[in-house]
Amino acid sequence: MTIFAPTTAAEVLDTVRWAVSEEAPVEVVGHGTKRGIGRPSQTEHAIDLSRLTGVTLYEPEELVLSARAGTPLAEIEELLAGRGQQLAFEPMDYGRLFGTGPGRGTIGGALAANLSGPRRLKAGAARDHILGVAAVSGRGDAFRAGGRVVKNVTGYDLSKAMAGSWGTLAVVTDVTFKVLPAAETETTVLVRGLNDGDAAAAMALAMGSSAEVSSAAHLPEGVAARVAGGALGGDPATLLRVEGFGPSVAFRVDMLQGLLKNAGAIEIVAGETSRAIWRDIRDCAPFADGTMRPVWRVSMTPGSAAPFVFALRMEAGADAFYDWQGGLVWLRMEADPEAEAVRRLLKRFGGGHATLVRAEPQWLAAVPVFEPQPTALAALSRRFKEQFDPKGILNPGRMAADASSDRFAAS
Repeated sequence: MTIFAPTTAAEVLDTVRWAVSEEAPVEVVGHGTKRGIGRPSQTEHAIDLSRLTGVTLYEPEELVLSARAGTPLAEIEELLAGRGQQLAFEPMDYGRLFGTGPGRGTIGGALAANLSGPRRLKAGAARDHILGVAAVSGRGDAFRAGGRVVKNVTGYDLSKAMAGSWGTLAVVTDVTFKVLPAAETETTVLVRGLNDGDAAAAMALAMGSSAEVSSAAHLPEGVAARVAGGALGGDPATLLRVEGFGPSVAFRVDMLQGLLKNAGAIEIVAGETSRAIWRDIRDCAPFADGTMRPVWRVSMTPGSAAPFVFALRMEAGADAFYDWQGGLVWLRMEADPEAEAVRRLLKRFGGGHATLVRAEPQWLAAVPVFEPQPTALAALSRRFKEQFDPKGILNPGRMAADASSDRFAAS
């Protein structure tokens, strides 16, 4: 494999133009923390963006940060923390799930995968915070979209189109994100011993209150022991995160305690333990077990999640936990991905999106990794792909066996 490692946007442009002229498909990659997601690469060449690094603009007062695509997220988060700010969409780190180590994901990869975390309920995903991009399309054309200030919405939708495209539309060289102040205080309200259905009811009650819960998750029996170094023990744990100014957080935590007083035993977790819990939920740490057992990421209606998991367990061995109030279900299968059962039951329980995040290569080649699109939407995606990458140069076949069907993924 020939690996191109550009250090400037101009070098990226030259490389893509060469690939177009030679009709030579290329894999687009950063540090490879998400390389295992999608169908196996069939390319002989790669564009490695890990040397295209550096923060190019940071204006804390304007809540704007620009960086080259290969800049590590860890570096950006450290810079923001020094000014009391954050990427509010809380991007997941897939390095732990794939055993490649934490802290190696890039800001460009966060956009390409449309990353988010437990705060998705309140803050959305990368798509909701992107302000602008500079990129090179599969035609070999450099383009810019959006701007560097929050009020500038020129081309904003085109910037959003890069989110969840997994490098199949363009090679993004620079990104501009909106940043936000970090919460002064974080506290987690923990309810012990609830089964999945009762936990769903408790989370719905909390989310429907005026307590302004920013994250809600449920870890069933056994799963809870695999976060925060075992600090939660093995009993089921239903978790509600409250963030903001200290007095406000204290008031809202008291409100939740009163609201849920009949649900089960309540504990309050704060400080580093609370932060560790939500990091581990964000990064799917309970299933970061050093194996390649299949892991699914299923987004669906929160109220249907527990019945869906129960029905699936009647047909196949599966471990599960819930984020986004149950709107995100993480599944780890015993051996076979059980794709037919997962997608059939997902449809029965109201529909959604199931992505096979981790599996052995033979399964990734045989199973539709991303949720198949309805016919009309698939046709629209093909037309969009044809506009950006008519020769199928960029990450061909990563999202679908037919490279012309590669499209941006629902998240």
